[in-house]
Formats: sequence, structure tokens, C-alpha cells
Amino acid sequence: MSTLTNVTPKRGEEPPPSTRLIPCAPSRTTHDGVSVGYTPDPSKKWYVMRATYHRERKAYDYLVSKGVEAYLPLHYKSKIVKGKRRVVSESLLPNLLFVYTTPEVIKTYSKNHSHLTFLNHYYDHFHKSEDGSNPPLVVPYEAMMNFIRITSVPSEHVKVVNPKACHYKSGDLVKVIDGAFKGVVGKVARVAGQQRVVVEVEGVCLVSTAYVPSAFIEKK
Repeated sequence: MSTLTNVTPKRGEEPPPSTRLIPCAPSRTTHDGVSVGYTPDPSKKWYVMRATYHRERKAYDYLVSKGVEAYLPLHYKSKIVKGKRRVVSESLLPNLLFVYTTPEVIKTYSKNHSHLTFLNHYYDHFHKSEDGSNPPLVVPYEAMMNFIRITSVPSEHVKVVNPKACHYKSGDLVKVIDGAFKGVVGKVARVAGQQRVVVEVEGVCLVSTAYVPSAFIEKK
């Protein structure tokens, strides 16, 4: 079984734990080694799943071992460990992971599965099903690829942001055309005193890039 590594470590650095997807189709690799391309499969959806008590990595590892496509966004930090500077990772969205599969398969792995009793759907609280209940939250394919693109960059400056902390310049969609975040689509905002591009995963979060100069941005 092949794995798709999202991060290419810089020379002299220890490679951070990679966030992997298990592809069924060939991937497309960007200029900086980040693989984000997937052939859309109309039978599959990107489900947002919740694992209780910070067991999202355990759920991710189990699903991947069974050949299920999954994505666990990580946040990278530089720390001094035993006198050496190392890049370490932690979940960007504690308790959450993303699973790309069919409705039939996701049912077998949610809550009632003997090895994943702690895993369940993350529900869409903005919409109702025909029976009046909240449906499982699903991220559209292109939106998920954009999210993977931004969160695969191993920068400690990529972070989840509060909407109140985003001071948008115009609200227009832009595309990053150069640099580590090339290909990311979002809105330009001032976050923590810097110009960044903010990506929204509806119903889940807002994520910002590190600083992006104006020369690297064009309107969509």
C-alpha cells in the first residue's frame, strides 16, 4: 500500500510526522512537494469525524491501516528537546479528522465499530435533514483540497483563527500564485498584525496562512 507524504523536510531538519492520505488514484504534486491532487469519486464524500478524548490520531491510524482514505491536519511547532531544536506536531483541530469514503463504508466505522467506539460523525448544525435532524457534516471536494493545501505546509504560523481576529481587506476571493502557499484560495485579512490569506471550511473553522506578500496574490 502506498502512502502520500504531504511534507518535504528542509535540509538539516528532522522530518515532521507526515500527514498522509492513502490514495486510490495518482496524486498531483505542487512545486514544493505538497501532494493535494485526487481524482474526484462521485461515490465518496469528505466526512468530518469526531473522536472523543483526543483519540483522533488513533482513529486515523486505524482507518489508514484498513485502506480508508483519511486526513489528519497537523500543527507544527519548533521546540527544544534534550538540547536540540526539533519540529514536533500536534493536531490542528483537536478531536477532529476527515475521512474520504462512501456512505456505506463510513457507517461501518462510526461509533458501533468494535475498534472505534469513540468515533462518530461531526454534525452540520446549519442544515436539517428531511426528518428534522442535523445531517453529518460533509466538506465539498474542492474545499477539502484547498484545506489540505494550506494545512500541509509545515509552518508553525499556519493556525486556526477566530473570525473576530480576521480583519478582511475586501472580502474578495484571491489565489496565492507563489511561495509555500501557492494554489491556496481564500480571502486576504490582517491577522496578528500581518497580511495573510484565510481559508474557511464551512461549519468547521477558519485557517490562516503565514504572511503572504501582495506580489504573491491575485484576485480570482
